[in-house]
Amino acid sequence: MHKRMLNGVMALGAAALLSGCFTINLPPGPGPLQEKQVSGFGSSKVLMLDLVGMISSTEERGFYPMPSQVARLKEALTKAAADPDVQSLVLRINTPGGTVTASDVLYHELRLFKQKKKVPIIASIMDVGASGGYYVAMGTDKIVAHPSSVTGSLGVIMLTMNANGLLEKIGVHANAITSGPRKDMGSPFRAMTDEERAIFQSVINGFYERFLTVIKEGRRNLTADEIRKLADGRIYSGEQAKALGLVDSIGYLDDAIELAKKEAGLTDARIMVYQEPGEYRHNIYSRALGQEGSGNPLANFDLMALVRGGTPQFMYLWMP
Repeated sequence: MHKRMLNGVMALGAAALLSGCFTINLPPGPGPLQEKQVSGFGSSKVLMLDLVGMISSTEERGFYPMPSQVARLKEALTKAAADPDVQSLVLRINTPGGTVTASDVLYHELRLFKQKKKVPIIASIMDVGASGGYYVAMGTDKIVAHPSSVTGSLGVIMLTMNANGLLEKIGVHANAITSGPRKDMGSPFRAMTDEERAIFQSVINGFYERFLTVIKEGRRNLTADEIRKLADGRIYSGEQAKALGLVDSIGYLDDAIELAKKEAGLTDARIMVYQEPGEYRHNIYSRALGQEGSGNPLANFDLMALVRGGTPQFMYLWMP
């Protein structure tokens, strides 16, 4: 009986395919960002943008290749800069950080936007705004941390792998022919020497000093010595960060929106978002808490790529 039913279903499916009556609804592909109002009223706009998950300049994988975070934020800032009604911006941050370069590019783009548009930018740290996330926040005017947020982890980490022991167990040996003794430094196929570790440390120290400089430019209430003391890699709760001067206030997303309106001298404003084609965003929390990776900020981090590619990664990243 079950076999007859299965054969019948398969026959119906084949007939539908042959008749052309079988429809497959594909998700919409990538396209230009679309503006959507989620609340408020008036002629002026407060625009909310998202920085969620790992900060990277790599395209997102899926059914359709999606633009990277860097590319999408650049597109959003360009669109906002051309809109005279955008009077303020709220950047919702929920990220443990990411690569050194991608974090720095986003910081740079925010500063260029401020120079061109000259409107206030408020950072709203949600669950996590650590390391590279905090680095990007230095491109904003004020930072509001959620009461239960985590921030800090100010510093640099280099991620590399040593798979030499594993390869020996399975009888595989990797050989590298190089033009110099340091050409394959950081290779996952052999142990790192003390001299190579010192070279990597010098690079990390340079990135760390840049991080400190960016914080000093963004937090003029703190001295260089105070910043260096705080930037030992530890994390802070939102309340701790406020007490230490790393953020300006504790509040919810709607508090950040009200601050954005106040800083722009607005009483009323439409709260706007930019959405991907096919997205449904119906209130101020849409996407910020629902975007892929927000529940697990490291979800898109491919650790095994370090083994496959063999290239060490320099990160502004909180990775416990």
